[in-house]
Amino acid sequence: MKLNELLGTEFPFIQGGMANIATGAFAAAVSNAGALGLIGGGGMDAETLRMHIRQCRALTDKPFGVNIMLMNPAAPEMAKVVAEEGVKVVTTGAGLPTAYLPLWKEAGITVFPVVAASLVAKRLARSGIDGVIAEGCESGGHVGEMTTMALVPQVADAVALPVVAAGGIADGRQLTAAFALGACGVQLGTCLLTSLECPIHDNYKQALLKAKDSDTMVTGRTTGAPVRVLKNKMAREYVRMEKRDVPLMELEKLTLGSLRRAVLDGDVDTGSLMAGQVAGMLHEIRPLRAIFEDLWAGYQSCVKGLTER
Repeated sequence: MKLNELLGTEFPFIQGGMANIATGAFAAAVSNAGALGLIGGGGMDAETLRMHIRQCRALTDKPFGVNIMLMNPAAPEMAKVVAEEGVKVVTTGAGLPTAYLPLWKEAGITVFPVVAASLVAKRLARSGIDGVIAEGCESGGHVGEMTTMALVPQVADAVALPVVAAGGIADGRQLTAAFALGACGVQLGTCLLTSLECPIHDNYKQALLKAKDSDTMVTGRTTGAPVRVLKNKMAREYVRMEKRDVPLMELEKLTLGSLRRAVLDGDVDTGSLMAGQVAGMLHEIRPLRAIFEDLWAGYQSCVKGLTER
C-alpha cells in the first residue's frame, strides 16, 4: 500500500516538521497541493500549537498532521492538544513517543515516529505505532549517522510496518530509489524550502538556490546534537569552536536564536540555514503543486526508463 492510500492524500509525500517554518498556513498549503502537510511543533508551546492546528483546519479540508519534537519541554501538553483537537496524524522526533501512545491511539491518531536506526524502529514497532519515517543523514536539521540508502532497507526488513523514506529526496530518481528500497512514500523537507508558499525569508531561499552539492556541513557532532546546515560564518565558527573543545554553554550562545534569525530575518551569516544535501539540486522558486507533480512525473518516467532497458 502506498502512503497516499494510507493517509488519504493524492501523492505519497509527507512534509517534514520543520521548526519555525511549518506553520498552520504552510501545512495547509502543502495539504491543498496534494501531500500531507505537517505543523512543526518545535519552537512552539501547547497553546501556540493549538492555534496553528485551528488555522490549518480553517484553510484546508484535506488531511494534515503535527510533528512533535519530544525534547520540547511542552511535549506532554502538546500530546494532549493533538488529541483534543482531533489531529489525525502525528510524527515525532528527538525521543521515543511510547508514553503518549495510549492517549493517541484512543484518539484514533496515526503515529509515525522518525527513526535513524533499525534497532529503534524494532523497539517502537512493539509499542503500537502505525509506521516509521527512516531519515538518513543527508537531510537538513537534526541528523543521525546512517545514510538513507543504507537505513531504509534495513528498517524495512526490521519491521512489518509502512516505512517512509526521508533525507536526500528532491526529484523522481530519488523517489524511485526510495520505493525500490522498501519505502511506501517519502518525507520531503529541503526541496520545499524553495516553494513559493514556504514562509522563510527570501534571503534564505536565495542561499539555497546558490548552494552547490558540497555546501552543507554538520555542526554539533561533539555535543551529541548534530545538525546539517548550509555553510556560513556561524556554522564554520561553531565547528572551529568544537575542535577547540569550547564549553557547551559557549556553543549554545553562538546558536541561540539562530534558526529564527535565518527564517524570519534572513540573516545568512549568523542564522542557522538548515538544509539537506539536495540543496544543490534546487534551481528555482516554484509552487508546491509544481514540485509534487514534477516529483511524481519524474518517478513515472524513471520507472519507464528502467523497464525499457
